[in-house]
Amino acid sequence: MRTTFTLDKPKVKLARQIEATKSTINKYLKRERGKKLPEGADFWDFSCKFGYSRDEAQFCHWKDIFKFIDEAEAREQRTFYVEIIALAAERKKR
Repeated sequence: MRTTFTLDKPKVKLARQIEATKSTINKYLKRERGKKLPEGADFWDFSCKFGYSRDEAQFCHWKDIFKFIDEAEAREQRTFYVEIIALAAERKKR
């Protein structure tokens, strides 16, 4: 998922648009986790980026994306870029 979300619908409140965006991201994560893992992999890991534009997007943990979206809402930012790439990974022993 590489998407620039635009929150510019005048008839829909900003809070509702933010919730719809979070829902879209959660649906994507759930769909990717449901895919069959390749041999040798234990779980799906996610490489994520967040930024107010594609050029200034920085790597982050997938759980932090929602915090950044809330921060964008507080700043009244109308567009932001989210990139989430699913990667098959293997757990490492402690």
